[in-house]
Amino acid sequence: MVKVIMGKRGSGKTKQVIDLVNTAVNEEAGNVVCIEKGQNLRFNIKYSAKLIDISEYPMELSYESMFSFICGLYSGNYDITHVFIDSLYKITGADDDAKADEFLDRLAKFAEETGVKFTLTISDDIENATDGIRKYFI
Repeated sequence: MVKVIMGKRGSGKTKQVIDLVNTAVNEEAGNVVCIEKGQNLRFNIKYSAKLIDISEYPMELSYESMFSFICGLYSGNYDITHVFIDSLYKITGADDDAKADEFLDRLAKFAEETGVKFTLTISDDIENATDGIRKYFI
């Protein structure tokens, strides 16, 4: 399962993610991971969620490296049940709609094969969403 929360900056996406992460920590039996760039969520996410600041890792920002990073996380911990990604375009370094569509489809296939749920935020006007992104809207 892949879900996307999309809206302009300041529209409340991060607050929604914080609530969803904290709910997942309370309700899910496995491990919850939240990936962000920077440390904006550090004091709002429950300590039992694994909070990852992607900028602490020396890797090229791209959709491919982000997918590989997620695969690496899962291969090291099969107990992961939910991965949250705050601000996909910022983390991947690109707001390329075609690449975002492909990335989301790859995540959906990965989710189907592993049972891991994904929730992502995208900072952009919802009017700009492609059909490939819209199919994952909450």
